[in-house]
Amino acid sequence: MRRKKSSPARATGTPQAAGKPLRIIGGSLRNRPIRYHGDPRTRPMKDRVREAVFNLIGPAVRGKHAIDLFAGTGALGFEAISRGAARATLIERHFPTAQIIRDNRAALGVQDQCRVSPGDAFLWLRQQGPAVELDDRPWLVLCSPPYDFYVDRPHQMLALLRELVDRCPADSLFVVESDQRFDFDWLAELGDWDIRVYPPAQVGLLRLEKM
Repeated sequence: MRRKKSSPARATGTPQAAGKPLRIIGGSLRNRPIRYHGDPRTRPMKDRVREAVFNLIGPAVRGKHAIDLFAGTGALGFEAISRGAARATLIERHFPTAQIIRDNRAALGVQDQCRVSPGDAFLWLRQQGPAVELDDRPWLVLCSPPYDFYVDRPHQMLALLRELVDRCPADSLFVVESDQRFDFDWLAELGDWDIRVYPPAQVGLLRLEKM
């Protein structure tokens, strides 16, 4: 388990302001805006954290199937597409928010690459059944849920991540954002997590090279 603190320039404190304009940080869609309704139930990953995470991922994003589990604004999934992911699935249970993701998808011109799946991320994988295994493209799993899920629904969160690791193709990559109430040691059996801290957030990266 590797733990590294972020540099002061990367550290973040207060939550992203409600209604604050969002943008794509890098790649082919760099600086394109993302519509955000400011609903407090949606907590976008802060721009500086998102930039740091994708800089850590680097070229490994290219050609992957990005799966944004708790999509919210869709910023993570769109960022992945901008940086070279082949396709993205964005899962959002709040139907009005899912419609905003669709609107953003259209505005960005990435309808052919992005699928919006309105529904519960905890049920999504099982609802896909064997079909999800037919896509042998490596996954980039992006998990940035409401932080309270790690406290209120810990068993479901752990079960979801373990099942995704069990089902994913070789060479997949996991990015999990939480606050510091979550202990990545609870998932130590899955592999060597690279932990980065951006107070109050922490982000764990797991690279899988299973056969």
